[in-house]
Amino acid sequence: MNPPTSSADLGTPPSRQLYPNPFILAAFLLVIGLIGIGGYGVSEYQGVQTLRNDASHRLDLFAAAVDGIINRYAHIPATIQLNDEVQTLMHEPRNPKRVNAANRFLEQLNNTIGAIAIFVLNERGIVLASSNWNVPNSSFVGEDLAFRSYFLTGLAGEVGRHFAIGTTQGEPGYYVSHPIRDQGHVVGVAVIKISLNQLDKAWDLLGAPALIADGNGVVILSSVPEWRYSALAPLPLDVLVESKLNKQYNNAPISNFPVQLDQPMDANGEIVRMSIPVAANRRPNAASDMLVHGRMLQEPGWRLLIFSDLRSVRAQAFGHGALAAIATGFVLLLLLVMDQRRRIIRQKLEAKELLEEANAQLESKVARRTRALTDTNGRLRKEVAERKQAEQTLRAAQDELVQAAKLAVLGQLAAGITHELAQPLGAMRTLSGNAVEFMKRGKLDVVEQNLGIIARLADQMGRIITPLKTFARKSPAIPAATDIAHAIGSAMFLLDQRLQRAHIQVHNDCEPGTVIAWCDQNRLEQVLINLIRNAADAMNEAPQRELFIQARYNDQGQIELSIADSGCGLAEDALDRLFEPFYTTKPAGEGLGLGLAISRDIVREFGGELQADNRPGGGARFTLILPSPPKENP
Repeated sequence: MNPPTSSADLGTPPSRQLYPNPFILAAFLLVIGLIGIGGYGVSEYQGVQTLRNDASHRLDLFAAAVDGIINRYAHIPATIQLNDEVQTLMHEPRNPKRVNAANRFLEQLNNTIGAIAIFVLNERGIVLASSNWNVPNSSFVGEDLAFRSYFLTGLAGEVGRHFAIGTTQGEPGYYVSHPIRDQGHVVGVAVIKISLNQLDKAWDLLGAPALIADGNGVVILSSVPEWRYSALAPLPLDVLVESKLNKQYNNAPISNFPVQLDQPMDANGEIVRMSIPVAANRRPNAASDMLVHGRMLQEPGWRLLIFSDLRSVRAQAFGHGALAAIATGFVLLLLLVMDQRRRIIRQKLEAKELLEEANAQLESKVARRTRALTDTNGRLRKEVAERKQAEQTLRAAQDELVQAAKLAVLGQLAAGITHELAQPLGAMRTLSGNAVEFMKRGKLDVVEQNLGIIARLADQMGRIITPLKTFARKSPAIPAATDIAHAIGSAMFLLDQRLQRAHIQVHNDCEPGTVIAWCDQNRLEQVLINLIRNAADAMNEAPQRELFIQARYNDQGQIELSIADSGCGLAEDALDRLFEPFYTTKPAGEGLGLGLAISRDIVREFGGELQADNRPGGGARFTLILPSPPKENP
């Protein structure tokens, strides 16, 4: 047959490379990377701007809340001087009745307002009356507060606004002071201390860490407790001295803020890297960039700062940058695919013309080859039919050879069988004649005895003839469960006379019912007779003649049946050709060389094998490997 036609035979040019140029791929990746970086930058800028706007809005709301808290009662000190009890107290500060009246007025006023305390001082800074006059260990009455800034400011005739930590209980508060005038002269100062606890509840409005720093840059309030009473920047020496003198922070240690912030801060805020303690265990988080945005509270002169974490903005920017890169990559990939498709379509059109040209050539070659294949197929079918016929003829010839071998054995056994039958027949003739005579004499008991002996002799002759009839019968091979001992016994019965004449001692280790094989017993007996006869022939010249028969199960569950002799054994060259048809080691005229070949074919029909080797103690050994009966399904 001719080899198949390739594209090279048809003159098809090699396909063009459909993969893009590596430089183009590198340019695509560069473009994708630049767009991803640009998308990240734009998204980060917009996120920071949004964060600034949101922080500014929240700062405005919080600033309004702070202003509402500290200015809600800032006008109260200005109205205290209008009270007659207070004015009278300024003129009679040592009069217990006037002091008691002023205390009760201030107490009643503070109960309505809800401030920490309302009190009045004389021109020397001594508290004359206070709303907490009757609170044990907390009353301001009699205290000297001349060192406080709000007193000095009020004594100067101005309104004082001042944050300080109380020296009595250490409670921070916002102090608003106002001068008390009498005929144009300042005779005292009225002060209200406003609680800042409400601001601690307002931190949630910001939704982010925040703080309030006073005019000195010291954090006085914060949503993070660790930041309180820390300086945003190192305090000047004069500020430190002044804060010590007026006890603004009640001698509390002023630490440094975790990072140093610009003062004043830019309108767009400042980005710093810092860590903020977690509220649960007060341990700092990992450091991250924070946007610090501020707002000045003009009335008290404080600065409100909010710290916005940039991690969410940058995470969003990273997502937008990745999305932009992916979208760009998708568009570029789409363009690349479209270009590849265009090139493929062009190549397909070029290939189509070549294929149309080659199609005509292929059709003619296919037609020629189809005719050749048809002719070859016809010849092959004819050869298959001839081979099947030859196989059937071979099998028929093999069966005829098996039958002929049986008949040859029967012929050789005829003399022995005749001798075996002659003795019972002679005895039967004598006994029958004696029976007639005894009947004439009337001795019926003797006649009965003779007839019983004749019956036993007839049974003995039947037992001799039955194996011969079974052995000589021509029948197809039908596998069945076969007792190896029974098959060996039948073969030994047919060869018993010959073995006895040759003075061969038989060692048969097979016991009935111990080893069962799956084969045809009649064919197995033919193989055994052939192997035993060969063993007997091999021991004609041997001084010691012994025949060994053994059967056992091997590790694979098969039966190994061995026939061994004590002869001279097999030569090395004979072992290689022993099972070849018409090869024999016997002298010319004593064998055709078909016995072992036919025996091996018979064993193979059972699914077994026939092997030959030499015994370790001398002599030849033939081993039949036979299958075991199949296991029945439960």
